[in-house]
Amino acid sequence: MAYQSLYRRYRPRRFSDVRDQEPVVRALRNAVREDRVGHAYLFSGPRGTGKTSTARILAKALNCENLVDGEPCGVCESCVAIDTGTSYDVQELDAASNNGVEDVRDLISRVALGSPGRTKVYILD
Repeated sequence: MAYQSLYRRYRPRRFSDVRDQEPVVRALRNAVREDRVGHAYLFSGPRGTGKTSTARILAKALNCENLVDGEPCGVCESCVAIDTGTSYDVQELDAASNNGVEDVRDLISRVALGSPGRTKVYILD
């Protein structure tokens, strides 16, 4: 079995797993449930508060094939691909270490590519 760090093993995978962010989670889940999702979201806060995890959960909810009450199922092909980092629908860029012009050009070039899911999500961390 491959080693997996604790923060990856216990990272929230559903909105219901996110702790201490109830108003944010409720707003995002309602937006997904009512199909009233904004075109962009900005998550801001100290390190370790769940910003990236919440963005990934939102990406799963937007592309989940078996969405239940605004929660991603976690088992469909799209959810599994997002969890493993192999989804064409979710592009993540670590902006702290990839902040050069070429990195941004590469991201922009991927915008034009089609994707199998409903929604493309770009996470700039």
